[in-house]
Amino acid sequence: MISLFGYGKTTKAIAKRLKNCQIFDDHFKEKSLDEFGNELLPVKLFNPKENDIQIPSPSFPLNHPLMKKAKNLISEYDFWCEDMPFSIWISGTNGKTTTTQMLDFIFKDKGSECGGNIGNPLANLDKKDKLWILETSSYMLFQTKVATPNIYLLLPVKPDHLSWHGSFENYERAKLSPLGRMVEGSIVIIPQAYKDIKTLAKKITYKDEYDLANKLGIDIKKVKFQAPFLLDAVLALCVEQILLGSIDFDKFNTFKTDAHKLEAFKDNKGRVWVNDSKGTNLDATLEAIKRYKDKNLILILGGDDKGVDLRPLFEMLQPLHVRVFAIGTNTDKIVNFCKSIDKSVTASYELKKAMEEIQKIHTLDTVALLSPAASSLDQFNSYIERGEIFKSLALNL
Repeated sequence: MISLFGYGKTTKAIAKRLKNCQIFDDHFKEKSLDEFGNELLPVKLFNPKENDIQIPSPSFPLNHPLMKKAKNLISEYDFWCEDMPFSIWISGTNGKTTTTQMLDFIFKDKGSECGGNIGNPLANLDKKDKLWILETSSYMLFQTKVATPNIYLLLPVKPDHLSWHGSFENYERAKLSPLGRMVEGSIVIIPQAYKDIKTLAKKITYKDEYDLANKLGIDIKKVKFQAPFLLDAVLALCVEQILLGSIDFDKFNTFKTDAHKLEAFKDNKGRVWVNDSKGTNLDATLEAIKRYKDKNLILILGGDDKGVDLRPLFEMLQPLHVRVFAIGTNTDKIVNFCKSIDKSVTASYELKKAMEEIQKIHTLDTVALLSPAASSLDQFNSYIERGEIFKSLALNL
């Protein structure tokens, strides 16, 4: 018998494919069945002696009673590792989704399929595909002990998800864990900081996107994307160069980045708004601010910061011309940081209230940027919902 912890997208996909699973979730108060015949059970009924293996949802809390009682926890990746074809894993703190999408854009007509953290669980992928391109989170890497990629791309690792991992060292260790399992003939591309990490894989290190492009003989001037998407682009093109021996720049430059990532637009007054709701951590917001550091900036910050030290953000803001509007559960923390550097700040607590005030002061000479440096789940269902509400309020208030 297989037990699944949590009833999210990943475990639902496994249950649908396998059937006859036991699914435990805090929301289940009594026994029932789903449409595929899987048992939906309250947490208190879990008995590890009745289960062969347990598969948790990727971000299922480590301190949850189910995780403490489990005797044979494995990850989604390990469960499907024998079905996994040639695979490319993409991880790091920021840029995973864009890099994954760029790679799928390059290799789609070669038989690729993308999944993992990008929203398509491995249970939905076809083992007959020639290539799996997997956005891989630190949660998934933490649980994975067997599965290995053929190519592993690691973007820069910065503090994130510290409340789940317990420390930056644990988070970083999870990101680096595939290197110890990789075999000869595999390839890893990692930041220069990890050049001394031991692995049997061929190791390519980089200081930045220009250094990496130079090492792989990529003419970076032919790439249309700007930072922070430029590194994502170069990593994707490195794989194209390695696997295909050439690069189709004309095709690649037609790739479109997702909404909610430095998505700039104007209202009917010609004022500039920037939706960077995908900026769910410190490093993403630092990159967003770099793009607009020379502007008269109106900045919306706040949400669930996951225990990350935000001081580097306010060190960056100190010399800039910026007014901050704080929202979410860490509003008071943001207000205190702003006061410590003598920056104008409004404690709005909610996005709608912040937008009502911003509408009064936003002009053709300012840029209004939503880049929260925090998760959205304290007040929204997702960063997508937060971004859509931001856009609606920008255009309709």
